[in-house]
Amino acid sequence: MSAAALTPLREAYTALGEVWADADTAADLNRPDLVFITRLIGSARRALDALQADVAAVIAHESRPELGPDSLAKQQGFRTPAQLIATTTGTSAGDAARLVKVGEAIAARQNLLGEPAPAKYPAVQDAVTAGRLGAAGAALIVEFLDRARVGADKTLVADVERQLVERAVDLSLDDVRRLVKRAEAVLEADKLEAREEERRAARSLSMFERDGMLHLNLITPIEAGAAIKTAIDGYVSAQFQARKDIADSGVVDGDEADADRRTVTMMRADALALFCAHVLDCESRLPLAGACVIVRINLEDLQAGTGSGTIDGIDQPVSITAIRRMAAAGSVIPCVLDSAGDILDWGRERRLFTRAQKLALVDRDGGCAMCALPPDMTEGHHINWWTRDTGPTDLTNGILLCSTCHHRIHDNGWNIRIENSDARSGIRGRVWFIPPPHIDPERRPRLGGRARYDIAA
Repeated sequence: MSAAALTPLREAYTALGEVWADADTAADLNRPDLVFITRLIGSARRALDALQADVAAVIAHESRPELGPDSLAKQQGFRTPAQLIATTTGTSAGDAARLVKVGEAIAARQNLLGEPAPAKYPAVQDAVTAGRLGAAGAALIVEFLDRARVGADKTLVADVERQLVERAVDLSLDDVRRLVKRAEAVLEADKLEAREEERRAARSLSMFERDGMLHLNLITPIEAGAAIKTAIDGYVSAQFQARKDIADSGVVDGDEADADRRTVTMMRADALALFCAHVLDCESRLPLAGACVIVRINLEDLQAGTGSGTIDGIDQPVSITAIRRMAAAGSVIPCVLDSAGDILDWGRERRLFTRAQKLALVDRDGGCAMCALPPDMTEGHHINWWTRDTGPTDLTNGILLCSTCHHRIHDNGWNIRIENSDARSGIRGRVWFIPPPHIDPERRPRLGGRARYDIAA
């Protein structure tokens, strides 16, 4: 790393000092300064990550096994370079090892003739050294590429790397994980089914009693777990709606008050108990807020038996074989798309227009288009308001938002723009959120919806 690469770090610390000059604690700062400082801290951390990854790679090189007793780590009293880095920086050995992998992936290299060669992952190198991508996000991308590049086309790997880096900038670490899972369907499509078989072989449910409680530990493949997750989340959504209805009515009895104090984890436990009781008493009817499992698959892939599909609310892509297995088991609604992304079939739900509209919006938005909550926690909302703008109730004017983001959009002056929307299907295109001037004076659009995680082959 050159001295010029430290410029972002110096600039961030200088700006931090200027903002803090007249404040003793964070409580003395106004809201714009709090947001500004948070961004500066992020910039400083990413710049420091780049420096630390570079140093970690050199420490690993100076501690390579062939050096024997001359290894830097062993001279300092450590068995591995990861232990040396973890101890001196106060991190875990796993984090230190990932930092080394990032450093090695972005380090300058030489070919067999001693001539300069590009870094192992040039796009990751550019983003990390420029302070646009932190070490944790870079580690997720590097670990995935290291695994997926074996036997893969080099040009495709380079293209996926570029797309991953472009999408990962300004995403949270959780969103980067989702992004990487989407990339698996592009680079590891041929390995997906084999891994699913491994996961199926590893499924298990253990039960034991302790301290008057029954403990369950369930491990199940995605195609089976999707029904479990959807049903339980549907019950939780129904309970929150019931809680809202009770609050609106102003009438609360003892049982309802107790239910109102339940946490989400408590509701999930209650849901599982109710479902099992339903098996013993089939006359019972359970509230699931219209929950159903939606599987999305391209028609060409379905006919050819290749490629992969997705399940609404689940990050992990699934193979064609798993999708066919789910369809055979029932209680699954297929969303079959043509090559342009238009919906060809909605299964048995086609006549339910309102429901079909929301399912079509899920194909574009994935869930809450702003914060990525799963579809069953969202509602369709008008981009051009129904009363204020006389906006129509059609797909081109619809967007999926959770309750919190809906109020954020309406109350704080955000704008929404849909690009390349298809008037007939209303599902193609991208969602952009334009922040109000008090949040971003330049009002730079922020990509929302499923497009945040899309990786093209």
